Amino acid sequence: MKLQVHGDKVSVTPAIHAYIEEKLAKLDKYFEDPDNVTATVRVRVRNLEQIIEVTIPTKDFTLRREESDEDLYASIDLVVDKLERQIRKNKTRFERKYKDSSVAMVKYDFEADNNEVSDSKIVKRKEIDTKPMSEEEAILQAELLNHDFFVFKNINEDCVSVLYERKDGNYGIINVK
Repeated sequence: MKLQVHGDKVSVTPAIHAYIEEKLAKLDKYFEDPDNVTATVRVRVRNLEQIIEVTIPTKDFTLRREESDEDLYASIDLVVDKLERQIRKNKTRFERKYKDSSVAMVKYDFEADNNEVSDSKIVKRKEIDTKPMSEEEAILQAELLNHDFFVFKNINEDCVSVLYERKDGNYGIINVK
């Protein structure tokens, strides 16, 4: 797996980079062609917390996890363990959903343009390219990204939908027509 490691307000030393590379190599066995998979790793510090965020976009789905700890190496171990658990937990869902699928890759543009902020309550603006998908696939994507909501083109309703997680653990759908 290829790595893109970035440090926000922290210097990523060769030792840290090597440790991240060694730990993420454990995930290579879950990908058919790990040489064509690029993981983006973001390391940052907030107060005493060492935060690591790993995003792995693939052809059919995107894996994302963020973990924090006072020790950066412990954060790295936690995030890799949780990514591996996430892949194993959803293995049968992946196989059933994507076995003979020719689904296009979901693209996200997480660049925030702070020049366009007109209201003090808006702190970040995102643009996303969505692909048509079912509600079940949207739930899977939201869980993989570890998000409370997910915006997608709903093939069942022929509209843009927002999937959100309710406080009771179930999901709700908002359709935009």
